[in-house]
Amino acid sequence: MDHFLPLFAILGALMLGAISPGPSFVFVVRTAVAQSRTEGLAAALGMGVGAMLYGALAVLGLRTLMQDGGLLFTALKVAGGLYLVYLAWKIWSHAADPITVEAGAAPAANPRKAFTFGLLTQLSNPKIVAVFGAVFAALLPANPEPWLYWALPPLIFLQETLWYAIVAIAFSAAKPRAIYLSAKLWVDRAAAAFIGILGIRLIIDAR
Repeated sequence: MDHFLPLFAILGALMLGAISPGPSFVFVVRTAVAQSRTEGLAAALGMGVGAMLYGALAVLGLRTLMQDGGLLFTALKVAGGLYLVYLAWKIWSHAADPITVEAGAAPAANPRKAFTFGLLTQLSNPKIVAVFGAVFAALLPANPEPWLYWALPPLIFLQETLWYAIVAIAFSAAKPRAIYLSAKLWVDRAAAAFIGILGIRLIIDAR
């Protein structure tokens, strides 16, 4: 069972990062509200593919750094930890801010375009780059089981796609949208607290 703890920890931390609203979250919301549920789901699929690519890059890059990086790997931990603390402060300070959605704001006009824009939005999202790097640096064991390298990218794809699909479905219906928005303050603050703790732990581990 202990072999699965890093897997659950990484997936859990990435899930909290996805839940806290950012560019990817806002894009899926706008697409689902301003266009259609189908296009929102296509955008969710694009988010999943983008996250899987970052997951694969994080696994491969950190494996190389852990073997050869030395001081560079330590610097990455400190930088990642500082960013996570900063991100936690930003999420906490803006937890009470409402999510505004303007009709017609989404650029997608069909599912294929929604998927493409979703993928590009995820790949260009600076938040996911920093979060993935910091989470993997903090939670990936020094000598992970070989299967972990193969399991993480597809599981990240499934998790991210499922989450954003839920977002698309929820925000394309009035009642679920209202329920989420009413709980946004506490969802954001819980995510901020976890991310902040993770950042502090990363800095301490680097020392």
